[in-house]
Amino acid sequence: MKRYICYALLLQLLLLGTATATELDALDVMFREVQRSMKVLKRHDEAPYYISYEITEDVAATVSGAFGKATSRNFIVSRYLDIDLRLGDYSLDNTHPLRGGLSELSNGPATTPIEDEEALRTTLWLHTDVAYKQALTQFTRVKSAVQSSVRPVFRVGDYSPYPVRKFSEAKVELDADFEHWRDKIQQYTEPFSEAEFIQDNYAYIFGDVETRWFVNSDGSRILVSKPYYRLVIQATTKADDGMEISLERTFDASTPNKILQDEQVMSAVRSMIEDLHALRVAPLVEPYTGPAILSGRSTGVFFHEVLGHRVEGHRQRLLDEAQTFHSQLNQRLLPRSFSVVFDPTEGSFDGVELIGGYKYDNQGVEAQRVVVVDRGTLKGFLMSKTPIMGFYRSNGHGRKNYGYPVVSRQSNLFVEIRNPHTRDELEAMLIERIKEQGKPYGLYFADVKGGFTLTARSMPNAFNVNPLMVYRLYPDGSKELVRGVDLIGTPLTTFSRVEAGADDYEVFNDVCDAESGQLPVSTVAPSILISQIEVQKTESSRSIPPILPSPVSRIDGHSGSRADSER
Repeated sequence: MKRYICYALLLQLLLLGTATATELDALDVMFREVQRSMKVLKRHDEAPYYISYEITEDVAATVSGAFGKATSRNFIVSRYLDIDLRLGDYSLDNTHPLRGGLSELSNGPATTPIEDEEALRTTLWLHTDVAYKQALTQFTRVKSAVQSSVRPVFRVGDYSPYPVRKFSEAKVELDADFEHWRDKIQQYTEPFSEAEFIQDNYAYIFGDVETRWFVNSDGSRILVSKPYYRLVIQATTKADDGMEISLERTFDASTPNKILQDEQVMSAVRSMIEDLHALRVAPLVEPYTGPAILSGRSTGVFFHEVLGHRVEGHRQRLLDEAQTFHSQLNQRLLPRSFSVVFDPTEGSFDGVELIGGYKYDNQGVEAQRVVVVDRGTLKGFLMSKTPIMGFYRSNGHGRKNYGYPVVSRQSNLFVEIRNPHTRDELEAMLIERIKEQGKPYGLYFADVKGGFTLTARSMPNAFNVNPLMVYRLYPDGSKELVRGVDLIGTPLTTFSRVEAGADDYEVFNDVCDAESGQLPVSTVAPSILISQIEVQKTESSRSIPPILPSPVSRIDGHSGSRADSER
């Protein structure tokens, strides 16, 4: 039994252990194997014209807790192999989209070692064989579908070549101090245990280093390694009418010390408790249309959902996509003072780190700045190596998480305003619109937690932004906190109502989930004025508040220690 356990541990170390001082040159082994695979498979009638291997290593650590106590910690090392094997040629291959969505561009990831050459070569050989056989089946389906379908008026290929790129950087090591993280979780969540009205609370510190080894049959060889650390704090309360109200604060950076800033975090915790107490008694918003101001964070999410997903290149060619902006090229979408840029080469803005950046995408293409909207006019799309009409070359936005197919995805989104207004000027303009439209009030979206959008033509082409803090702004300039509201609409109509932008830029970092998995993204945007928006009541539980009183005492509805309350 002891010998069996030792062998099991040895195997686990081989597969998942961190690299030793004599770490194998995985790029070299991968490159030699992809060349061998191409040479051998060329002998078959259906030979691949392109193969790429990508190994992704995730070293991740998490400490979580609630109400002043750390409850769990985890450490995971995982390595996955993705293979992109293409039969046919650049004009038509086995990845050609069929009605119903994308063809199977990925066969799913396989776990793989990288320390032992024979083990790595064997893994590459075995899964290349599987990928080739599946590609044969896919290509047969594609050729049959193409022969029985009406050919499009404009035909573009399924893939585009790109110059060979070679890049390698040092592998980053994860910086995870579990004891220190435990102390911080306990410190940051303790105030929630002293507030009677807080029903649920959790927080976690997450650290991750993603290292990617990429080679392709063209000759590219790339090694990139990126650290990412996030602190998330969440708390929930319940209003007397049964509505559950949650707030969340996140902190993101490339080192743990930058997110574990006590003064900044504790200030956010105190603000969350005060805001939740105020939201419990805030009035509900009824469905409404009228003018509104979106804060910089709200603007960022708004543009990410309304514009960002609709300028991803693959959506312009998929048969089931609504292709909202496909025919809008060189037409004006926004006021001439607005430009929208995606730039994964930027690492920070005004001292705040941007998590949506990278050096190379998942197809071996270097990150590039892309101007999508220039002075209000649509000028381009985010491109992977899958071409669309008029855009035949990647601009470095072919992204994915391991196990998913590469598609064009967003990175760092910048909404840039020429000759911006001040925030006070924007509020004055909002009050003017309220009076002009005969509305009792306008809305101010101070903060949001995210959103989602629908881009397929089989359903309404719409978006939904989920606010955290919303205020009514009255004609006399006074504000009132409200709750239970979602910002909704359709893209073309809502964009036609955008009027002006301010100079108060804010950063919003988050993780976006789409066809190619969860990926970090960032937005940098200012407050904007929209002459007409639409809101609806948010989905919410209506269960009655707790019948039993809380065992936690409080002072005037705010947090206070039990000792204080007993004196």
